Amino acid sequence: MRLPHTTEAEDAERRLGLIFALTAYVLWGILPAYYKWTAAVGADVVVSHRILWSVVFLGIFLGFRGRLGEVRDAICDRKRLPMLALSAAVISVNWLVFIWAVADNRILEVSFGYFANPLVSVAIGLIVLKEKLSRWQAVAIAIAAVAVAVQAVALDSFPWVSVALAFSFAAYGYLRKMVAVGASPGLMVESILLAPLALGYLIYSGGWEGDYVLPLDNPGLFMLLAGTGIVTAFPLALFAAGARRLPLSMIGLLQYMAPSLQLILAIFVYGEVIEPMRLATFALIWVSLAIFTTDMFYRRERRG
Repeated sequence: MRLPHTTEAEDAERRLGLIFALTAYVLWGILPAYYKWTAAVGADVVVSHRILWSVVFLGIFLGFRGRLGEVRDAICDRKRLPMLALSAAVISVNWLVFIWAVADNRILEVSFGYFANPLVSVAIGLIVLKEKLSRWQAVAIAIAAVAVAVQAVALDSFPWVSVALAFSFAAYGYLRKMVAVGASPGLMVESILLAPLALGYLIYSGGWEGDYVLPLDNPGLFMLLAGTGIVTAFPLALFAAGARRLPLSMIGLLQYMAPSLQLILAIFVYGEVIEPMRLATFALIWVSLAIFTTDMFYRRERRG
């Protein structure tokens, strides 16, 4: 059945976009399982590999699609390059915290951070772009702040992993919106900028990390480290293809799929314990997201 006021071709494009976006969010949702397999290697070394192999696989992908010219143009652009250098630094922090947290059995905190991410993005818009909040957006952000405070007080530890992931990814999204470059070409430029640091760090680490830096005698581990480039590039390409074909409202709803899958993985696969108080903080986040999403749809309907 076609949606009102759409052609059969448009519906087909939308269905294809939904498949692409769903696949991307499912892959992001189960990504912690991949980095569990590399947990024997320090997160710093894994991130270095992820940067270098991202250059390789993004180069292959964009080369086949004839889009390497976009990478060259961005590198040669004096206005875009500094912003991409800054976004590269931010996403490298996000990767490092994420991979370390997964290896340290903190997937619940990872999930909490990505649930909170949309609300942090709104807060950044308020502070940086001087955007105005609706009444219900303000309520949603206040509830999320209470959830973080409850974790800090009741669980005797500030949820820095969740906060770091939420703020770094929201900041990354803001920075990338300011730069006119495609998702995959932009990530390749960021990876190229980080590559000398990553390579230098691996060379430096070789003296004390030993075979884990380049485990040629362990083909399985070597393939996993090389595969970090694929698990970085492939979901991003799917997401970009889906986002071009779907309305923003649908993308906004689908983004909750990844942290939901991470939550399921944490509890039912890796046996992380969700104490009653932590469950209460998740409930607060879900309430805030429900308010935020409902308000988003209401405001969009009024504008439409």
